[in-house]
Amino acid sequence: MLINQIFRTKLLVLIGGLFFAISALAEDEPKGIVEDLSGYNLNKTDFMESLGIRLDGWIEGGIGGNPRGSADGFNGPVTFDDRTNRVTMNELWLYAERAVNEDGDAWDVGFRADFLYGTDSRFTQAKNWLDENALNAPFYKLAVPQAYIDVFAPIGNGLKLRVGHFYTIIGYEVVTAPDNFFFSHAYTMQYGEPFTHTGALLTYTINDNVSVTGGVTSGWDAFFQDPPNFLGGVNVSSDDGGTWLAISLSSGDASQANRHNRTLYSIVLGHDFTENLHWVFQHDFGIENNAVGGTQQAKWYGLNNYLTYDINDTLGVGGRIEWFRDEDGVRVGFGSNSYFAFTGGVNWSPLPWLKIRPEVRYDFSTAAPAFDGGGRKNQILISTDAIVQF
Repeated sequence: MLINQIFRTKLLVLIGGLFFAISALAEDEPKGIVEDLSGYNLNKTDFMESLGIRLDGWIEGGIGGNPRGSADGFNGPVTFDDRTNRVTMNELWLYAERAVNEDGDAWDVGFRADFLYGTDSRFTQAKNWLDENALNAPFYKLAVPQAYIDVFAPIGNGLKLRVGHFYTIIGYEVVTAPDNFFFSHAYTMQYGEPFTHTGALLTYTINDNVSVTGGVTSGWDAFFQDPPNFLGGVNVSSDDGGTWLAISLSSGDASQANRHNRTLYSIVLGHDFTENLHWVFQHDFGIENNAVGGTQQAKWYGLNNYLTYDINDTLGVGGRIEWFRDEDGVRVGFGSNSYFAFTGGVNWSPLPWLKIRPEVRYDFSTAAPAFDGGGRKNQILISTDAIVQF
């Protein structure tokens, strides 16, 4: 036990030192902590700009505050901030990227590779991809959630091929902490959707407002382990980008061992009522044959609503209302149940490289008790995290 703790501590120090030593981990806007404090950004050097390669990353830590506590030490089925009243390092993230040029009239090649260490890795690592238990740590895992190549072909209005291991196009919320408004996640994201895929996707731009995507993947959250699945979608936006619609679909056999169909669609609609007031609606519906006892069909579906308001450039407030129905108890694991959650939160950026996201969340289940290790039907969380962009 002591050896494992010493090893994990050394690994964290080593990785943290690597992140800061790179000295490049910063956006042009906003600046990262290294550029803001030292004035240096490796990504802006002639060498890096000539390569077109960008290095970036962040560290996120938080606490899932549960005033009533929990007998089993978990806030589950709420996940990502699932440890009760424990400070955790959720994401220590580094990625290297060469963004493919989709605006020119010439062929271009790009890539991206992501490295993740922290408690969020437990929910994002694909099967048969990396030994996440190499550190023998129950909550802190390693993950390589993305490693892909993009190829742009100047065919028609532009055709892009993505090959490798990549995040799903399904749904609204994502794993990368800086790209979400809330610290916690919706049930649909955690229990109703895949996180990653391995395969190939083609995206074609029909015009400035419409693009379509389609391809073949190895199931959900698997690295060439599950049968081929179709993954595709269409994205539509208004001329000013203030209104947009994303429809996506995944369908195919769920596993090699038990070849039965699993199909999921997701509809996400966004609209800016004003320059500062933003609304997003999401609906998911999934169905899986022979998922219950090898014979019965399983269904899950839900509705999410998000409303956020930018008070100024550094402060925003938001709310999320969600309902997730696990009709056959296959996705969450507490029998046939409906889950409701109401979340209110704040995004505050007191410094260009720092974001703090406090939130209050109320959850309840309508049938079986799903909180406090199955002892209660409701739960209040008062949680917060902080994200430091390198």
